[in-house]
Amino acid sequence: MLQTKTSTISNDQLLDSSITNTEKVRQAIMGSDPTILSDIYKQETNIVVWQRNLSQKIATAVDQLLAARAEFKASMTVTPQTTITALEDFFGNANQLDLCEDIAEVVDMYCYLFDLKRVGLRLTTLDRAMCPRFHVDKVPCRLLTTYQGIATEWLPHQVVNREKLGQGSDGLPDHQSGLFTHEDNIQQLTCGDIALLKGERWEGNENAGLVHRSPMLNSDQTRLLLTLDFIN
Repeated sequence: MLQTKTSTISNDQLLDSSITNTEKVRQAIMGSDPTILSDIYKQETNIVVWQRNLSQKIATAVDQLLAARAEFKASMTVTPQTTITALEDFFGNANQLDLCEDIAEVVDMYCYLFDLKRVGLRLTTLDRAMCPRFHVDKVPCRLLTTYQGIATEWLPHQVVNREKLGQGSDGLPDHQSGLFTHEDNIQQLTCGDIALLKGERWEGNENAGLVHRSPMLNSDQTRLLLTLDFIN
């Protein structure tokens, strides 16, 4: 196995004098090697990020796709073996092979990591925030990556007051509800990153699912977002 270069965000870096969540300790783990993704099995993690840069050929394929189809939403069940064909059938354009091959590799890694035979795949263009409020996912573990545009925002576990999620916000916006204390608590993925977000249905992770939201977009911005989920 390749040696993994990792970095963690420590509690000392993220906490001020007002600790809002002490029941469970969770941290982010990030690294430049794909083997970092296996760290999702560590109990103390609720987000693992493989920090990668998209190749020029993938970036070009994305540009060509969005020039040809500015808006679309693909939702399908795939296996590592069927991903390329399923996407090409959806696109109806073999020129997207580089992108399809990259997505198929990501599907293969996700299936291998969690011993899955098939996954739920969504590939969507977005011109506005899909989930603009901070929230947690009621899933075991979701993979997401942004192929174009600004990427997902998230909050470290130890700075979150979970009583302010959802209806607990009393209708106030996130930055006024008391969900977190400072704007610089907000972390953000980078376009190209592969992130595993541990959800509320991961065994032992109740009340510790990663809190995240979609970024706000300007009127001239578009995101291309891929998500993968378990299929029962």
